[in-house]
Amino acid sequence: MVTYEELIQMALEARKFAYTPYSKHKVGAALLTKDGKVYTGCNVENAGYTPSNCAERTAIFKAVSEGYKEFSAIAVVGGFDSTEKLPICAPCGVCRQVLMEFCDPKTFDVILGTDVPGEEKVMKLEELLPLGFGPSNLEV
Repeated sequence: MVTYEELIQMALEARKFAYTPYSKHKVGAALLTKDGKVYTGCNVENAGYTPSNCAERTAIFKAVSEGYKEFSAIAVVGGFDSTEKLPICAPCGVCRQVLMEFCDPKTFDVILGTDVPGEEKVMKLEELLPLGFGPSNLEV
């Protein structure tokens, strides 16, 4: 089984591929499926800004496009290259909403990593998106 520290390292590797010519804020994500497979993603910016895609959504969309829809955790690492130490980087609101679509907010772990081992913070999705709106809200 993949450890959270390994997920953070995979997110750090994915971050290297981020395309951020405008914000210079590089983010990497590593998404763990319930059966142990990992999908990584990085943020990809666009001059039009709104067509940009976050690292978390890149990882989720890659996994879903290959048939995976059950996840247990995601590690997110991000920050400016100019900083000496990466700070905690939390998913944006849009990414939290996309996670809500595919993940159980009570059991899904969001690992907010840094480049310093032991300084990560682990939260449940429901802590990051309290009273989130998801598929269960549309059940009749």
